[in-house]
Amino acid sequence: MRVVVLFGSELGTAEMVAEALADELSAYDVSVFDMFDFDPGDLDADDFHIVVCSTYGDGELPTGAEPFFALLDAAQPDLAGLRFAVFGLGDTIYGDTYNRGGEIAAEKLIARGAIQVGEHARHDSSTEVRPKDMAREWAGTLPIPALMTG
Repeated sequence: MRVVVLFGSELGTAEMVAEALADELSAYDVSVFDMFDFDPGDLDADDFHIVVCSTYGDGELPTGAEPFFALLDAAQPDLAGLRFAVFGLGDTIYGDTYNRGGEIAAEKLIARGAIQVGEHARHDSSTEVRPKDMAREWAGTLPIPALMTG
C-alpha cells in the first residue's frame, strides 16, 4: 500500500504541510502530488490518501484544488473502498468558514463512496502552533499500520 498525499493550496502552506507529512511517514512508500496536477481517475483504493487542503475566500476550496474536485464532480467515480484522511488549514477569525476547504474536500470524497479515517485535523493559523509541527504530530495518530494489514 502506498500513501498518497494530495495538497490543494493557495499560498503554499498546504504544500509545506504535505512535504512535512511525507517526511514524517517516510517509513512507508509515500508520494506527494499537487491536486492541480492530479487526475481523480488516478485515485486507487489500494492506496491510503491524505488530503491537505487550505481554505480560500469565503470558505471555498483553494485555486489549486478546484480543478481536481471539478473533474471528480464531473466524472462521478465510484470510490468505494478508498480510505483517506484530511488535514485542513484555516483561520478561526473567519468564523463559520473556518477550515471549510478541508471539509468540502472530505464531503466530496465521501459522496463518491470513500471512507474518511482518523481525526480530521484542523489547523488554526491564529494560533502559535506551526502547521508543519501539528502535521507531524497528527501523522502519528493515523491508522496506517492497521490499514496495511486490513
